[in-house]
Amino acid sequence: MKKSTAGWGFCVAFVWIGWAGVGSAPAQNPAQGGAQTGASGAAPAAAPSAVTQNPTLAQGLAELQANRARQALTDFEQVLKAEPGNTAANLLASTAAVELYQGQLAVQYAERARQIDPQNWKIHTTLVAAFSAAGMRPERDQERAVLEQLHKTGPPDARQATGFLVEMFPVEAYRVDAVEYFEPIGKFHTYYRFLVRQADGRRAWEVDVESDDFDEQSWAEAHPAEAASGNRQFQITGRGENNQSVDYRNFSGKPDYDNIRVMVVESLRTRGIPGA
Repeated sequence: MKKSTAGWGFCVAFVWIGWAGVGSAPAQNPAQGGAQTGASGAAPAAAPSAVTQNPTLAQGLAELQANRARQALTDFEQVLKAEPGNTAANLLASTAAVELYQGQLAVQYAERARQIDPQNWKIHTTLVAAFSAAGMRPERDQERAVLEQLHKTGPPDARQATGFLVEMFPVEAYRVDAVEYFEPIGKFHTYYRFLVRQADGRRAWEVDVESDDFDEQSWAEAHPAEAASGNRQFQITGRGENNQSVDYRNFSGKPDYDNIRVMVVESLRTRGIPGA
């Protein structure tokens, strides 16, 4: 049974609401890890001057970081009544709406931010999660494609980013943050990570979608036609504290997010979360 090479403290820094005026924390190198057991991974880790200069915006950011998205949204909307062109407030309002599963509202604020600052590449990361929350798959996938291209040819911070939040969705009493990596990371080549959070935002479990070279080589030798067509073998593995690990299932094919999401949700619902 595999164990994560980075341990329970492993965390990717999400490139979601990292607008230059909001100033999310710098993206971490996955190899460096970094514990994130508190509030939502969507909220920026630090509030820069562009936010702290506005007390209501700073208050909303603090609420968002404390996993109080509803109050945060109220604060951001108060700022927007006075400053409808405030890009930071629009992006943060979109973030709060995503956490509240209010997809159409999240899209409204994210698209407004894009209209105000169309050259800012990081707004696309907010749009991915907003479109996901609204069930707008074609638009979501268009933004994912934009991010993939920016990761290859965009500005330095876009090329250095490791991944982004695809969506948040509920499973039973938990919230799941689905992270997509631009390139497979780690020893076991993780393509997606699903962070399972308790009601207070603390991480209870994670599910990794992996395709490591050792298993892939033996699988490709046994299935040459499938391998030649670009398919791979994948493993869906759950991990928790104290080296807890559950091998949920294997599958072969391509790393299609929507198919994988179905398998992850089914695994969580049928097998549960150890210790929950």
